[in-house]
Amino acid sequence: MNLRRSFILGTTALLILAGCQGTTRNARYDARTEREIERLLSQMTLAEKIGQTNQLSSYGTAEAMHDVIAEGKVGSILNEVDPYTINAMQRIAVEESRLGIPLIIGRDVIHGFRTVFPIPLGLAATFDPELVEQGARIAALEATASGVRWTFSPMLDISRDARWGRIAESSGEDTYLNKVMGTAMVRGYQGGGAGDPTCMAACAKHFVGYGAAEGGRDYNSTNIPPRQMRNVYLPPFEACIVDAGAMTLMTSFNDNDGIPATGNTHLLTDVLRKEWGFDGMVVTDWNSAGEMIAHGFADDGKDAARKAINAGVDMDMMSHTFGLNLEELIAEGKVDEGRLDDAVRNILRLKFRLGLFDDPYVDADAARDACYTEENLAAAYRSAAESAVLLRNENNTLPLDASKLRRVLVTGPLADAPYEQLGTWTFDGEASHTVTPLAALRETYGDRIAFVFEPAMATSRSRMSAAQLAAVTAKAAQCDAVLVFAGEEAILSGEAHCLADLNLQGSQSDLIAAARRSGRPVVTVIMAGRPLTVKRDLGNMDALLYSFHPGTMGGPAIADILFGKVSPSGKLPATFPVAAGQIPMHYNRNMTGRPASGTEVLLDDIVPGAGQTSLGCSSYMLDTGFAPLFPFGYGLSYTTFEYSRPELDAESYSADGTIRAACTLRNSGSRDAEEVVQLYVRDMVGSVTRPIKELKAFRRVAVPAGETVRVEIELPVAELAFWNIDMERTVEPGEFRLWMAGDSDSGEYATFHVK
Repeated sequence: MNLRRSFILGTTALLILAGCQGTTRNARYDARTEREIERLLSQMTLAEKIGQTNQLSSYGTAEAMHDVIAEGKVGSILNEVDPYTINAMQRIAVEESRLGIPLIIGRDVIHGFRTVFPIPLGLAATFDPELVEQGARIAALEATASGVRWTFSPMLDISRDARWGRIAESSGEDTYLNKVMGTAMVRGYQGGGAGDPTCMAACAKHFVGYGAAEGGRDYNSTNIPPRQMRNVYLPPFEACIVDAGAMTLMTSFNDNDGIPATGNTHLLTDVLRKEWGFDGMVVTDWNSAGEMIAHGFADDGKDAARKAINAGVDMDMMSHTFGLNLEELIAEGKVDEGRLDDAVRNILRLKFRLGLFDDPYVDADAARDACYTEENLAAAYRSAAESAVLLRNENNTLPLDASKLRRVLVTGPLADAPYEQLGTWTFDGEASHTVTPLAALRETYGDRIAFVFEPAMATSRSRMSAAQLAAVTAKAAQCDAVLVFAGEEAILSGEAHCLADLNLQGSQSDLIAAARRSGRPVVTVIMAGRPLTVKRDLGNMDALLYSFHPGTMGGPAIADILFGKVSPSGKLPATFPVAAGQIPMHYNRNMTGRPASGTEVLLDDIVPGAGQTSLGCSSYMLDTGFAPLFPFGYGLSYTTFEYSRPELDAESYSADGTIRAACTLRNSGSRDAEEVVQLYVRDMVGSVTRPIKELKAFRRVAVPAGETVRVEIELPVAELAFWNIDMERTVEPGEFRLWMAGDSDSGEYATFHVK
């Protein structure tokens, strides 16, 4: 009996009961798994150990990868989604390699597999973690049916710069919102555990600080001081690792304070392993180990491999530095084989927890049956509907009244662009299954309204002539209303797709203005991967609905919002600046010594010969002022909500107490609707400067028309802790203010003290 058969016969389903979620592991079965890991590790050659640390992108066929798999030179394969090919690869690994160790198949399943949900920034706009968890569960069900057992999501990078293309893949600018949405995704991907074959390992990325890249330019350096790192950037990772049990973590491309993340021992060993007790697996981002050479941090591939594995990396994604250099580094004593053994333990532990030793194969014939089910499409529709944010609605232009419309002009590059509305990171989403706004409008309302389609622009970057614009105006004048679908193509956001100018591209602003000249009501729907600077366009539209690339079912969701079947309830997960020059701009900034008051003199109002200090010397910009166009948390509804001043159950609390806050929320309009009640806190005086406001909790509340509900939220005082002047995490005594409001810039506050 060979070693592979001997090992597998000694392994039963009981070993898999460690589960997919760290919070639900059974210690007894974890112990048995650890014994089996040690048993297998003791049988491995040095070359086989190194092979487990090697992750390669698929060559396209199992036969093309036969030798590297059979010889145990690869532990994980990327970018293969065909279930027949995956089974064939697993068969080589399990039946032809010496030890029969199964592969783990990884894929960027970022906001859906086949059924595509809104981009993560759009999912964050729902402020609905249960819905986000459901979407991640559906993604896992679809992907694991094809054999994909590892996703590189959630991205937890705090993103405060809309110029950065990867803001699309984030949950926006707020630490708490990223933490809540990130843990929801982890729970959804990893499911119920206990060897569940639909458990897809989550990967918390990018560790850490990647979203703070200088100038919004991807892969750029970051310079985050230790206190800000602890207070702002690390908490979502800690929550996903410690609370939600994310099974893997990915290092980021950037260097921070001169140290590339893939070689940062302090973060990968001191914080991740020793402080947080992470026993999962750390993988590099694509070639991020090799890129330490370009950083000037490593001499060559050998030096890069040494620094990465010694810092705490377990698996190398596509730099080949581990496979080419670890054996020599160990022989030279520059890498301890014990460190390699630990890396292999972490890799094997992941494979055990996923149940791959028990059953590495999938039912390839049934893989497609998991995709595009009625339940999956319904969840995608609801996510798209809840993620849409109504930013403008002059004179209650929306919702449209179908009984009063005969002809509606539908125009713009995103009206019927099935691929583009899927957004970034949709390798496996299929445009043929996408329902566009034009298709949904005609399907649902076409029996009553003639929708005249004039795309006007082939892409969001196209240019229109004066004659073409005049033709749009003329066609609009023949209709009762105009729907302009503007925004960005999918390629304009995501990794390496950064912009300096955040205005609508091409002739889109001219198109909106041409529609306005018709004298007809103009409703603009923007589908984009980031906040855009739309101030110049607002005067040319009666209503603006903002939909971060909404995915497969975006069309029906948008159509139903436009005609009032659904009331918009999304809230902005990131501040919308007036101009790109205001960036970085985020609501939870620290207070300056000279804050703006709102009465500052702007550029056009400066009198000739004004004195140098006559403008007031406060923190604002002469051309844009100090306020954003739309604040974090903002979003209108088809009704109006009235908030009372928050009420607290006490005037002071101990550090181990719980704040019980409540407000009354009245729907003073004529439509049933949902509102996201947001709770913000400000620490008035600290040992270090504190943010103006911080989101600490939120609730999505349904309120019938004309009714009032009481919204109660409990907030542990411990949630007010921060890293103080002595770099200790503590709740400092003093005065605090608390808001319960519909966005970060409104509402009345209540005052309390911490003793």
